[in-house]
Amino acid sequence: MTENLTQRSKMLTLAGVLLALFLSSLDQTIVSTALPRIVADLHGFDRFAWVATAYLVASTALVPVYGKLADMYSRRNIEVTAILIFLTGSALCGLAGEFGTLPLLGDGMSQLIIFRALQGLGGAGLLAMAFIIIADLFSPAERGKYQGFVGATFGTASVLGPFLGGLLTDHGSGLLPGIAGWRLVFYVNLPLGLLALWFILSRMPRLKPGVRKSPWTTSRPCC
Repeated sequence: MTENLTQRSKMLTLAGVLLALFLSSLDQTIVSTALPRIVADLHGFDRFAWVATAYLVASTALVPVYGKLADMYSRRNIEVTAILIFLTGSALCGLAGEFGTLPLLGDGMSQLIIFRALQGLGGAGLLAMAFIIIADLFSPAERGKYQGFVGATFGTASVLGPFLGGLLTDHGSGLLPGIAGWRLVFYVNLPLGLLALWFILSRMPRLKPGVRKSPWTTSRPCC
């Protein structure tokens, strides 16, 4: 249980959670400045708005689902699953259109929209679990401060997104020869996401399914 965690372990777990949340929030806005180049490469002007919309719809609609899953299964397992889904979606977004038109997935722009929805499915978990895990890690007196970090992380990522998207799109091609700069907008999630995953796997405690009591309260039998 979390009462046995050292403060250092709590902070490292928090770092992993906030880093994952940063990436999830970043992807809500990072594609905005990359869209002109994406449309030029994938030839899907009639559907370009769905590149952003698919992510936003998926990441918003699935938040309550993750809340329920967190009450049924281990918080740690749900967070890890959300990170893996998000990273898989990110990698596939970067590969959209590389292999031409694919059965069931369609052309490059259709592929990107589908993979953005997958990315959003993972992103929803990263947002929902941030609040849940903080409530598990810290006492009620401390939670306000650390939940404030969630808001600060979300706001910072939203502001940095367009700038970073434009920077990678215009100047990122030289970083990985042969890869269009706009694809780095999605690939940039991979190393940072793996770092967040390492924090979670190495520092976050396992909570058994069904055990959801605060470590600062004790249960008493009903009379």
